[in-house]
Amino acid sequence: MSLQDKYKALIEAANSGVSELRIGESEGVLHIQGTAPTADVKNRLWDIYGSIDPNFLTGDVVMDVDVAGAVEGSKVEVVTESSNLNIRKGPGTDQPIVGKAAKGEVITLVSKANDQWWLVRTNDGEEGYSYAQYLNPLG
Repeated sequence: MSLQDKYKALIEAANSGVSELRIGESEGVLHIQGTAPTADVKNRLWDIYGSIDPNFLTGDVVMDVDVAGAVEGSKVEVVTESSNLNIRKGPGTDQPIVGKAAKGEVITLVSKANDQWWLVRTNDGEEGYSYAQYLNPLG
């Protein structure tokens, strides 16, 4: 089964909601790039990916999908299910937690390390990396 067949539902969702979409496959990895109009569209892509590869263990997809309007210096809202959002020393779950942001808290986007990890600063001045899936850019 090719990666494009395996991730057909993910590709179809990207085709219907992501602008400047580029999909390619190289060295056993499917690359999806583009700009989502909202964080909800991006989150839907992650949900579909998670339903196909529940723990994201295969490592055969790289999603480089930005959210339109998420620019450096802008405000982003923490959109976790119920818990606080971890802020880490570096971009990765293996990095130590240096702070937390509460669900619904509005914090500052400092920069985007990559599509998955953004450097943020809380109103208390804590700075570190958070998982971008849980950050919603405010207009």
